[in-house]
Amino acid sequence: MRRILIVDDDQKTRALLKTYLEKNQYEVDLAHDGATFLAEFTRCVDELSMVILDVMLPDTDGFALCRTVRQRSNVPIIMLTASSDETDRVVGLELGADDYISKPYSPRELLARIKAIHRRTGMEAPAAPRYYRFEGFVLDTVARTVTAPDGEPVPLTGLDFQLLKYFVEHAGDILDRGVLSEGTRGRDAGPMDRFLDVQISRLRLRLNDGGGSPKLIKTVRGVGYVFSADVTSSHA
Repeated sequence: MRRILIVDDDQKTRALLKTYLEKNQYEVDLAHDGATFLAEFTRCVDELSMVILDVMLPDTDGFALCRTVRQRSNVPIIMLTASSDETDRVVGLELGADDYISKPYSPRELLARIKAIHRRTGMEAPAAPRYYRFEGFVLDTVARTVTAPDGEPVPLTGLDFQLLKYFVEHAGDILDRGVLSEGTRGRDAGPMDRFLDVQISRLRLRLNDGGGSPKLIKTVRGVGYVFSADVTSSHA
């Protein structure tokens, strides 16, 4: 369970955190004020693995929300504040917060704090599936192999396999070139970088998904690509 509810009144901050944490395999819900947060919290409290509270909100403050959360749940809490006053930190921790981050902070720092708390509280993510199945194909993430519907192995390079694995893990999501490049090669695609397009064309051929109308990896014009097959996963 890796679902996080964040309340922050700054729209850019909310959008940034949602994008960054979702890229790191977290499910993220957002609220812009206390009332919205409480409604969301009540709706999904049993599914949450973390709550992140901004101290300064337009209709209340993070301390009041922290107190309410602690009355209803033991879900871990991280508090965010622009104040450098140590009193804020002490109050938050005394009310039941698990950690405290002062603004400005980097999303990477927040992610590290989230992971540390999840490790400490035993809320690490469950083991990832070993097998992904789609249209008769079987992808084995441990053996790093792909088997065709006829039982024959599909010859893939390391980069081909990494790209296909990323696609099946994000089946149905529209992925732009930057996301795909970072997810498979660890760097953003430059504006003139056509290597990814070539790699996708090669992967289509390996999967017999070439021609004018690919059925597995579809192009979303002006945006990127989407893996459109139905994908199931399992540990065995």
